[in-house]
Amino acid sequence: MKIRNNALAGIALAATAALGLAACGSGTSTPSGSDAADGKISGAITVYNAQHESLSQEWVDAFTAETGVKVTVRQGSDTEMSNQIIQEGQASPADVFLTENSPAMAQVENAGLFADIDKATVDQVPAEYRPSTNKWTGIAARSTVLVYDKSKLSEDQLPKSMLDLAKPEWKGKWAASPSGADFQAIVSALLELKGESATEEWLKGMKENSKAYKGNSTAMKAVNAGEVDAALIYHYYYYGDQAKTGENSKNVAPYYFKNQDPGAFVSVSGGGVLQSSKNAAAAQAFVKFITGKKGQEILQKGTSFEYAIASATPANEKLVPLPELQAPTVDPAKLNSAKVSELMTKAGLL
Repeated sequence: MKIRNNALAGIALAATAALGLAACGSGTSTPSGSDAADGKISGAITVYNAQHESLSQEWVDAFTAETGVKVTVRQGSDTEMSNQIIQEGQASPADVFLTENSPAMAQVENAGLFADIDKATVDQVPAEYRPSTNKWTGIAARSTVLVYDKSKLSEDQLPKSMLDLAKPEWKGKWAASPSGADFQAIVSALLELKGESATEEWLKGMKENSKAYKGNSTAMKAVNAGEVDAALIYHYYYYGDQAKTGENSKNVAPYYFKNQDPGAFVSVSGGGVLQSSKNAAAAQAFVKFITGKKGQEILQKGTSFEYAIASATPANEKLVPLPELQAPTVDPAKLNSAKVSELMTKAGLL
């Protein structure tokens, strides 16, 4: 009996040890929601989304249809979402963060809250449309433009540089939406390209010369209605309205500064995986999907009129091709939203 009891004890110990090893193995090599053996992903992820809601929903629907992964989307603005992630820190329920502009991504990166993006995803995106750090990646892009009233201005009367808008001859003639993340991204690029002193001087001229509106679309409507001659916005507001009724852009034309001017800045929309992710494999797969061929074709063929930038996918045929924009080179990781807020507040624009 004693021998039998010892044998049973040995079997029990062996079984316990085997279970322990299995538990250790699953805890260290297989991320939640994934199957390391066959590379499949499952489960659910939460996306903090500051991108266009309709575009992101198309991405989510296509990704879920392909993988079966359930995606919960929490919608907000660039700054709202980035501040929330930073406040939540490592306890954030977010798996993925998507933005319209780069400064919010840089803010989260500087807080040390992003995991590295998988190399296969990085390789899908050209270097000029992602940060040098590869802590997140570009997923789409938008170009700065000056929309102008065709009945008041001819193209040869337009400024050669965005910096010219600070000159006295442009007093009262142009508009912007200084409180928006879009415009602050443009100022972030100016700061990176020309430095603090030049940015301060330009913002001072902007305060003297420009009219403030709430939102890019509102600024464009003001140009269209004859309230102001021009407005500094992103391109897709014009193309989006043209694709609908055109009622808010029929008197308007977009002007591209080109020549590597600060006004030719192309803002990169970002996608990143949070270190806090409970399903890192699915989170990485989602970012890979939206920068992959299927995800970029959704962008190309959709109604957001943002630029496809990855997986060799051309832009929507109605847009000026990216190479023709002659955009300045700006590392998205270096865009400083905190400094921009400080300078714009000092100038009386915020």
